[in-house]
Amino acid sequence: MARLRDYYKDTVIKKMLEQFNYSNTMEVPRLEKIVLNMGVGEAANDKKKIEGPYRDLAMITGQKPVVCLSKKSIAGFKLREGLPVGCKVTLRKNIMYEFLDRFVLVALPRVRDFRGLSVKGFDGKGSYSMGLKEQIVFPEIDYDKIDSIRGMDITFCTNAKSKEEVKYLLQCFNLPFNE
Repeated sequence: MARLRDYYKDTVIKKMLEQFNYSNTMEVPRLEKIVLNMGVGEAANDKKKIEGPYRDLAMITGQKPVVCLSKKSIAGFKLREGLPVGCKVTLRKNIMYEFLDRFVLVALPRVRDFRGLSVKGFDGKGSYSMGLKEQIVFPEIDYDKIDSIRGMDITFCTNAKSKEEVKYLLQCFNLPFNE
């Protein structure tokens, strides 16, 4: 079982009960999924450009990514319907907690000029989104084997009802926010 899953059950639930005065432990918000997304706009011109981000996401998460195809044709972007424009992975349960553990303890300290996560990424409906400029902060990625440095979006989805609950939950998991 994942270390952070046990930590959530033993520690985070008690902290959340004290902080927000829930009447029942089932009211305590929980992390439901983490979604990683890499957009690859240049893959519209060359379909082989999607292979690098696909391989990187698979190595980072240990799960097979899904290739996202364009839904509409946009002439200004030279994009036709059905062309690959990115890939994404949805993590749940133990894999999600193991990724979160590696993200906080290994990847975030390797981010260049890191001053904490922005508090502007909350949507007010239970999610927090953030972006990374480089995929090489993850130790699974070999710098010599990547074709180019790409960023990625990471979204933490919870069942919380307010921004404050989500922020406190993620702070309990040691995500460093700048105030």
